[in-house]
Amino acid sequence: MQDAFSKVVAQADTRGEYLSDSQLDALLNLVRDGNKRIDVVNRISSNASTIVANATRSLFAEQPQLIAPGGNAYTNRRAAACIRDLEIILRYVTYAIFAGDSSVLDDRALNGLRETYLALGTPGASVAVGIQKLKEASLAIAGDPNGVTRGDCSSLLAEVAAYFDRAASAVG
Repeated sequence: MQDAFSKVVAQADTRGEYLSDSQLDALLNLVRDGNKRIDVVNRISSNASTIVANATRSLFAEQPQLIAPGGNAYTNRRAAACIRDLEIILRYVTYAIFAGDSSVLDDRALNGLRETYLALGTPGASVAVGIQKLKEASLAIAGDPNGVTRGDCSSLLAEVAAYFDRAASAVG
């Protein structure tokens, strides 16, 4: 796993170059937005149980076949596995937000996940819908301007959305 700083430095080192002005500016913006980034991670983390519960509830309401007899989330054990997977994905998204880089999400959560779901007969498209529901709830909580560092958070929220989209496309 690399954070945004390590990644930029490693890439420049591989090319044998100094950091460019645009790379330095991007890293400076990451530092400037540090408190906002921490606020977003704290908000999502402190509401994780609610985010996952609401996403799961909404997913099962839209796709009741998942919890019907014979469905992939039928029985408490299978439903718990679905909830656990969404919790894990949400946790790794928060790591990516904090690091400003998706490599931890890719390496530790998404790498091989689609193949695992295929082998288990789990409908990846349904998991992707669940991840999109995590995204919607997380963005609503993270985008609330009350009690957070002031300033424009649009680029940070776009980054957060991209991490969820990356996860959804990895399983769907």
